[in-house]
Order: sequence, then C-alpha cells, then structure tokens
Amino acid sequence: MIPKSIRLMLVASLVPAALFAQGIKELNINQAIELGIANSKNLKLSQNKIDQAVAKLEVVKDNVLPTGNASFLYNHAEIPTNTFSLGEGSSTLNLPKRADAFVGTAAIQELVYGGGKLKYAKASTKLLADVARLDADKNKEEITYAIISTYYSLYKVEQSKKVVAQNLESIAAQIKQAQRFFEQGIVTKNDVLRFQLQQANVTLTQLDIESNRKVINYNLDILLGLPEDTDVKIVDPAAESKVAGSLNEYINMALANRQELKQLDVQNKVAGFNVKSIKANTLPTVGVGANLYYINPSGSFVPPVNQYLLPVTVGATVSWNFGNLWTNKNKVNEAKIQQSEITLQKDILSDQVKTDINRNYQTYQVAVNKIQVLETSISQATENDKLLASKYKNNVASVTDRIDAETLLYQAKINLEIAKADAGLAYYTLLKSTGKITQ
Repeated sequence: MIPKSIRLMLVASLVPAALFAQGIKELNINQAIELGIANSKNLKLSQNKIDQAVAKLEVVKDNVLPTGNASFLYNHAEIPTNTFSLGEGSSTLNLPKRADAFVGTAAIQELVYGGGKLKYAKASTKLLADVARLDADKNKEEITYAIISTYYSLYKVEQSKKVVAQNLESIAAQIKQAQRFFEQGIVTKNDVLRFQLQQANVTLTQLDIESNRKVINYNLDILLGLPEDTDVKIVDPAAESKVAGSLNEYINMALANRQELKQLDVQNKVAGFNVKSIKANTLPTVGVGANLYYINPSGSFVPPVNQYLLPVTVGATVSWNFGNLWTNKNKVNEAKIQQSEITLQKDILSDQVKTDINRNYQTYQVAVNKIQVLETSISQATENDKLLASKYKNNVASVTDRIDAETLLYQAKINLEIAKADAGLAYYTLLKSTGKITQ
C-alpha cells in the first residue's frame, strides 16, 4: 500500500509532464498538409468565391424564365364644376360632383428567341464558375507548398540543433581531456582556453538555432491552425525515398495540370461565347405575352353586374434592329482579337512552364548529387577527426588542428542534413511546378 503523501507527490510530478505533452503535436508531412488545408482561411475564402460564381450562374438561369407583373389602381376625382355646356343653344351636361374608378392590369411575357444570347450568357457564366474552381485549386497548391516549405525549414533547424548538441557533448569531453593534460603538464593552459572558447561559440550557434526554431514553429502553427504555443514534432520527411521521373514526363504533366493553363482554356471558351453573343445582336428577337385588364368605373369596389370590363389580350412581338448589320462588324472583330490574345498568352505561359520545370528538375538533380558528395565528405572528415584526436593525445597535433578537424566534421554533418532537406523540398518544388504537388 503506497502512502497517501507519496501518491500525492507522484500525481504532482506527473501533472507538469501531462501539461507539457498537451503542447506537443507530432505530425508527419502528409498529416501537416491535411491539417493545414482543413484549417486554411484562404481556402475558405476561395470556396466563398466559388459559391458566388455558382450563385451568379443561378441568376443567369433565372433570366430565361417568363416575366410577370400586376398592378391595381384606385382613382378618386372631385368635380366642383359639374355643369358642362358646349355653347349657347346647346344642351347642358350635368356631371357628378365626384367619381371613383378601379383599374387593374396583369401581364406575363416570355422571350421565345433572342438570337441565342441567353444561351451564350448561361454557358459563359458556367465557365466563369469553372475559373473560380481552378483558382481554388491553385490556392490549395500554394498553401500546400507553403506548409511543406515551412515543415522542411523546421526539420533543418531540428537536425542542426541535434548536430550542435552532439558537438557540445564532444567539446565538453575535449575540455575534460585538456584539463587532465594540463594538470599532467602535457599541454598549456591555452589549450584548455581554446576548447572553452570553441564551446562558447558553439553555444551561441545553439542559441541562434533555437531562436530560429521558435520562429519557424510559430509560423507553422499559424499555417496549420494550431494553438500558437504548440511545439510541432517533426517526423523525418527525408526518410521517404523520392525517385524523379524524366524531364519530359514532368513537362507533359505540367501542360496537362497547371491551373493557369486550364484557366486560359476556359477563358478562351468564354471569349468564343462572347463573339457569338455579339454576332447575335444582328438577329431578330421574338417574344409572346398575355395581358389582363380590369376596368371598373362604377365607384364600387365590387361593381354591379355588367358595370365593369375584363378584356384579355394575347400577342406576339417580333423586333429587329437591322442597323446592327453594319454597326456590329467592328465589335465582332474586337471580340475576336481579344480571343486571339488569350491564345497567345497561353503559348507564352506554356513556354514559361517548360523553363520552370527544367530549372526545378535540374535543381533537384543537383540536390540529390550534393547528398552523395556530402556523405563522402563526412567519411573523410570522420577519419580526419579520429587522426587528429590521436595526434593530439600524443601531443603531435596542436589544439588548433584538433578544433579545426572537429569543426569540419560537425559542419559536414549539418550540411548533410540540410542537403537532405533541400533535396526533399526541391522535389516538392518540382511537383508544384507541374500544378499537382500531391501526386
């Protein structure tokens, strides 16, 4: 049976650890992307733009529906001069002192044929909704890349922090060794001071790295929609092997997937419908309608029998502004030129996409090759460090040589971790330039 006081102490010791654990969130890169997309305010704004485009399409659809209106008029007249004569010897007309009348109308009209303009407007608006969706897709790619970039930046500083911590442990061991050598009279006090100075410099580097880590971690919290005091625990993104395909594969992928190119295709279709809509100005329009009239001059809201009129009219209207036959030509030409401009813009953008793909592909290849070179350099630096450590113990090498060898080794280790992160980010940069960052 554990005494109550000991149980309370155990609980008290676990509470801070539990609270601390609540501020840590371990995420791999795919989990980070999913979380960031789910919480992105920019994507919510993009969805709002899509909803606006869809609502506008519904408004355009309503334009094909018949229109109707109704009105009811009550009119009261006071007639103070109610005796009317046309002249001497003519009869005199006695009018009432007041009069009331009720007049109502109801009408419904339907455009049967408007040259196809409503059809073109509907198709164009639907395409503009597609443009809004492509904008949202592009924003999603940008947000995904921002998350990946920040994730890799945090990974870089975390790895650098680990290497620096290892370096500090090694320096602490070197200081103890130098202190023993000094006490034995093998080295001078200067050797001890040099190691201590190296320790101070590396500690300053460690402080800078930790400061950078906090800044990047905060930025990642904002991107992911996490509480701003959450420490994100990185899962090594370089552990997944990424094998790039051929350059032509990525170019073809980009030409098929890039949202900007798709948008220009949609805009080209919109411009085509605009040309057709302008041409439709030269065509006649046909409409049909019906009108109902209610005329009640009796003065009573409910008139006596046979003292009101209720005529109904049905008609059709054909109108043609034939002046557009000679005034519309230049408008059509202007619309065609605008459509041609979109085609040229796509050609220019296609060339830019190809150069982007090639640049990012070559950058990735260089990043992968750097890893191989740095792995070789670490092997060389490790052997050199062991050699200088042995020489220093035997009082053959100077303290400066010993420190330089150790510095080269740990700098090579940091460079390797950074190179791995750069290669991973370069791969995602290549994917981003294809318009599909998540393959």
